[in-house]
Amino acid sequence: MHSLEGQVAIITGAASGIGREIAKRFCAAGAIAVIADLALPAAEATAAEFEAQGHKAMAVAMDVTSEEQVNAGIAAVLAAYGRIDVLVSNAGIQIVHPIEDFPFSDWKKMLAIHLDGAFLTTKAVLPAMYAAGHGSVIYIGSVHSKEASVLKSAYVTAKHGLLGLCRTLAKEGGKKGVRANVVCPGFVRTPLVEKQIPEQAQALGITEEQVIKNVMLKETVDGEFTTVDDVADCVLFFASARSKALTGQSIIVSHGWSME
Repeated sequence: MHSLEGQVAIITGAASGIGREIAKRFCAAGAIAVIADLALPAAEATAAEFEAQGHKAMAVAMDVTSEEQVNAGIAAVLAAYGRIDVLVSNAGIQIVHPIEDFPFSDWKKMLAIHLDGAFLTTKAVLPAMYAAGHGSVIYIGSVHSKEASVLKSAYVTAKHGLLGLCRTLAKEGGKKGVRANVVCPGFVRTPLVEKQIPEQAQALGITEEQVIKNVMLKETVDGEFTTVDDVADCVLFFASARSKALTGQSIIVSHGWSME
């Protein structure tokens, strides 16, 4: 079993979905999981649930598009524990439109949550990681970090951008002991994806079943959704790697949808 005993791991968007499963897995590996989420009551409920199971967890309110909230949240973690070992930048949403109909406000919102959020949280944790001489930053990308799909221009652009941020951090942080990597899931049946099924069915003029079979899972080798467990496995792998050799990389978890 991978061990993160005593390490402090901040996971954004961790009150639900993929982020929650990552936090749960980190707790099982001995880490102190910081549940950073826009919805503080949900984050507090998640942290309380983990603590009731004998784990260590902390909830912080964090709108990842707000520099003030990000910095305040990171400061609270450092005040509580004096260290930050892992950052998982996971917070994200989805908005779909054809490019010609994509509201600029929605475009900016998407890039703010996915890219500004990754940048701001990274910037905030780096001083502590650099001072300690170690750290692991993991961005939750997507198959759309490697591929494109119709209606998802902002999402595809943002997820491609995470690769650039990761690779730059890997180069800047290497001599200071900080690693950076990206986990790129395929479709995971979270509330985010459930919401997309009827939206895409309406936009494409097809049934919801056809969206699942012929759009979402068409390129997989087995017609299966990726699971939150699959994603959490890979995040834990990157977080607990003992070798500094594993940095600046991305791993695709998608039932073969995208291969490289």
